[in-house]
Formats: sequence, structure tokens, C-alpha cells
Amino acid sequence: MAAEAKAKMLEKVQNQDGFIAALDQSGGSTPKALKLYGLDESAWSSDEEMFDLVHQMRSRIVTSPAFNGERILGAILFENTLDRYIDGEYSSRYLWQEKQVIPFLKVDKGLAEEAKGVQLMKPMPELGKLLSKANDQGVFGTKMRSVIKQANAEGIRDVVAQQFEVASHIMAAGLVPIIEPEVDIHCPDKAEAEALLKQDILAELDTLSTAQKVMLKLTLPEEDNFYRDCIEHGNVIRVVALSGGYSREEANQRLSRNQGMIASFSRALTEGLSAQQSDEAFNAMLDSTIESIYQVSKT
Repeated sequence: MAAEAKAKMLEKVQNQDGFIAALDQSGGSTPKALKLYGLDESAWSSDEEMFDLVHQMRSRIVTSPAFNGERILGAILFENTLDRYIDGEYSSRYLWQEKQVIPFLKVDKGLAEEAKGVQLMKPMPELGKLLSKANDQGVFGTKMRSVIKQANAEGIRDVVAQQFEVASHIMAAGLVPIIEPEVDIHCPDKAEAEALLKQDILAELDTLSTAQKVMLKLTLPEEDNFYRDCIEHGNVIRVVALSGGYSREEANQRLSRNQGMIASFSRALTEGLSAQQSDEAFNAMLDSTIESIYQVSKT
């Protein structure tokens, strides 16, 4: 990517009001996303058809007049989407060139089995190749997700260590990593898990050089403004919030109480959209959704 484009993207994500659209549902979560969109499993007969349908859904969102860089800073794509086109352009290039929305790419390969109260990321043997492809297609940054299900200090330490280890390779490739150690909203000791997580994140951030910049994607915390130290850390470009299964209404309410955090919602962004809607109804629903998420991301 040209240095000038990268500098514009960095300036935008650091300083502009807005939020990040998470359009990166992958293999395991795609059937659920399509069902919420009004398409059940009878609508496809192979994985390829399923991915065609979800790309149609994403394309409909991205090409909507409501979806643009005035309120949306960036969009996270699934690798399958990176290989596909929107209006004749590679998806990532369409986002930036036509919509002024910064492209990010989900790079993890899913979650390992639960151990020590957490799910680490599966190995990523092809990461180098994927990062090279991302650079070729004008992607600015990446995202990778782990899940914390219990306040297990050792497990949480493992999650954070793995996230920052992979992040070091991403930064070395010239991309900005979004580090996502999600705390499950059903975690029985969620506040305690968040305290352990913040402590470990801050310790890792303090080991970075001044030139190394990351973003954090975190579950909306039990204590308002709990991640203020992370937001203000010199190595953090932005802290974004995942909706994590909360309804859009609850996610928006929680986010409005956390100054400096912005949204990076997936299911809460597509809530209420349907394959059966007319374009007029679809665009109106998406516009009101984007506006509601944009307003709480400004607080």
C-alpha cells in the first residue's frame, strides 16, 4: 500500500468520530448470521453456496448509501471476502476507494478447545502468506479473536501472551493488529476476568517500542470506563468494543457509558436486516442502525 494511503487511514482511525463494522463472520458463524438475515439452511446446498449468500449480504450492506466513511471508520473482512469482488473491485479496495472505509482482515483460524477457562487461537501456519496478500490488496490492519470464559489467571495470561506474540508478526509486516481477547458476556466472574485481562494487557503494552502501535477490541466491561488506562496508552491507536451477544440496545447503552471506546459490532450491526426487505426498507433500517451506533461511539 502507498505510504500516503496508509497515513490517511491512520489519521482517520485515530482522530475521526465513527465506528468499525465487523463483517467477518467466518465458517462456523456464517449459518447463524444468515439465519438472522432470514435465510435458513435450505437456502444453500454447499459451503460455496453459503459463502456466496453471505457475500451477497455483505455486499448489500457495503454498497448501501447508508454505509460510508462519514460514520464508519473501518470494516473487518473475512479472508473469503478478501478474495471476492464488490462492483468489480476487490472488496478491500472497494471499501477504501469508493467508500473511504478502512479495510481490516480477520486472520485467525478459529478457536482451540477450552482449557484453563479460555479458548486460545488455533495455529496460523499460513499467516505470513495471508499478511502478504493483505498488503497487496490495500488492507490497513488485522483482527484476531480469543475467548475468556472464566477468571483463570493462568489462562488469561496465555491468551494475552499469544495475542501479542502474533501481533508482533503483524506489526513486522507493516499492518496494525486489532487484538481481541473477548471476555464471554456469560462468564460467571466477568468483572474479575476483566481485571486480570487489563493487568496483563497493560504489562504487554509496556514492552512495546514507541513505534509499535496496536488496537484493542474488548468486551463492554462491567465497570464503566474500566479500560481508560488502555485507551490512554501511548501504544494504543484505538480501543473498540464488541457487542458479544448483547442486543444492539444494550450494547449501545453500555458503550455510551464508556468514554473513548468506539463500537466494532457484528451481530448488533446487522440486527433487523433481512434478505426479504425491499432495498428501501433495508437501507432505512441500516441507516438508523448506523446512526445509533455512531452516536454512542462519539461519547
